[in-house]
Amino acid sequence: MKLRIVLGVGVAALGAWALAAIFTRSEAPAAPVAWQSSQQCVACHAEEAREWTGSWHAQAWTDVEVRKLSNDFSNADCIDCHAPQPIFETGIGNRVLPRTTRRVEGVDCIACHQMQDGRMAGTVQNDGVACRPVAQRELVRPEACGGCHNQHGTVDQWKASRFAQPGPEFRDCIACHMPYRDPGDPSKGRDHTMHGGHDLELVRGAVTLTARRENGVARVAIENVGAGHNFPTDERSRAADVFWRPVAADGAPQLWRKIYRFRNPYRFEVGEPNTELPAGQKLEIAIDDADARGAIEVALFFKLTPYYEDPARPDPERECSLVHSARIEP
Repeated sequence: MKLRIVLGVGVAALGAWALAAIFTRSEAPAAPVAWQSSQQCVACHAEEAREWTGSWHAQAWTDVEVRKLSNDFSNADCIDCHAPQPIFETGIGNRVLPRTTRRVEGVDCIACHQMQDGRMAGTVQNDGVACRPVAQRELVRPEACGGCHNQHGTVDQWKASRFAQPGPEFRDCIACHMPYRDPGDPSKGRDHTMHGGHDLELVRGAVTLTARRENGVARVAIENVGAGHNFPTDERSRAADVFWRPVAADGAPQLWRKIYRFRNPYRFEVGEPNTELPAGQKLEIAIDDADARGAIEVALFFKLTPYYEDPARPDPERECSLVHSARIEP
């Protein structure tokens, strides 16, 4: 009797396996691909490739201002982040290392997605397609950005902010810089444009400017309300300047007068303090000037390069982007 039971169970198991083999579709593993260029990704990932091509990640090596600021990359330290080896090769969170080939592709698909075994890090696992993606949670963590973007403490600044704390205000790097294409349908994936300092609306959402007159003195306040890190952050070339100017009775334009700069200086600018505005903090400036007793205009301008053509007579309207402005009456 026991033997019959054992044989019966075995036959049933064999039958179940046979049915599963018939009705379960399994794809043969794709042949390994030698990834030599991000152009190989376009055929399957056209939308991501289109977004990336228009991004500043894609232009990290070719951008005219980058070439100028790095002295055409004779400052070799810049190469690490502008043409990096894959972050999974150097280790998530570790400083990236420079690659020697296809530098013109900048920070490309391979730099962020290729793993040490040649497969690609993604959000799902699929052995049946060319890149054989493996689901990797590390890909979307701030540490994945940190190999390049923590060189000046940006990820550490985020960790110290309220946005890094669990709860309704939690927002990480990709929430702001790689939002879902369709917030109502995450299955459509994330935007690979990599929004950052070149996105003026993103910059405007980071800070507020308020102005008032108190006891006859004009006051302007800048508050970092939306950035999960300092404002500005990361690239030392970035600056944000507060200007003011009198409002002439006849409406004639007056010269702007700079009163404050937010910036992390270059290492060679010895003695210059780091004046970035940390997340959640506010800076208030009093404009105690005889020319400011009448109506004045105050403004915050954002600059992608640090220096003005004529420091004695800066022209922020031509050389910068206007973030916010306000008028203070007498």
